[in-house]
Amino acid sequence: MTERIYFYPIWLRIWHGINALGIIVLIFSGIRLQYSDLNVLGMGFGQAVSLHNIFGILVSVNYLLFVFGNIFTSNKKYYRIKPKGLIKRIKKQAWFYTSGLFKGEEQPFPLSEKRKFNPLQKYSYIIVMYLFMPILIITGIALLFPELIIEKVYSFSGIFLTAFFHAGIGFLVSIFLVVHLYVASIGKSPLDNFRSIFNGYHDVESKKK
Repeated sequence: MTERIYFYPIWLRIWHGINALGIIVLIFSGIRLQYSDLNVLGMGFGQAVSLHNIFGILVSVNYLLFVFGNIFTSNKKYYRIKPKGLIKRIKKQAWFYTSGLFKGEEQPFPLSEKRKFNPLQKYSYIIVMYLFMPILIITGIALLFPELIIEKVYSFSGIFLTAFFHAGIGFLVSIFLVVHLYVASIGKSPLDNFRSIFNGYHDVESKKK
C-alpha cells in the first residue's frame, strides 16, 4: 500500500528552488573566477564577478529562510541529532548504497512520517547546511568587503586564507550537489523524488493493509 506524506511545505520548496538555482550559478561563476582564461558558458570575467556577488547575496539571504523555517516549524524534527548507534546506522546505509542497492535489497531506513532522511542524508545535510554554508557566507561577505579581513594571520595573508577557505568549501559543496542529485534519482523511477520537491508529497510504501 502506498502512502502520501507531505514532506515539503511551500516555504521549504521556495527555499530549495532559490538555493538550487543560486548554488548552480555560484559554481559556474566561481569556476570562471578561478580560471580567468577559461570560457564558461560564454561568461566574461566582469560578468562572473557580478553574478557571483548578486547570487551570493541572494543565497545568503535565502539561507535565513531555511534557518528560521527549521526553528519555527516542525521541519526541525528531521534534523535532530541522535548520537546513540550513529556510526552503526551510517555504516548500514553506506553498505546499502554501495552493495545492497544493486542487489535489490530493501532500504534499511525507509521514509516515514518520523523519518524524512536516511542517516547518511541527514548528517550530510547537517554538515553542509549548518557548517559549510555559514563558512561560505561569512568568507563570501569578507571577500566582498575585504577591509573586514585581518591583514595577516601569522605569516599568511588574511585575504589569501579567506579566499582559500571560500573556494575549498565551495568545492566540497559542488561535490555534495552531484551526490545529492544522484541519490535523489534513486527510487521507483529517477523522477520520483524530483516530483516531490515540486508538489510537496512523497509516496512511500506503507506496511498498513
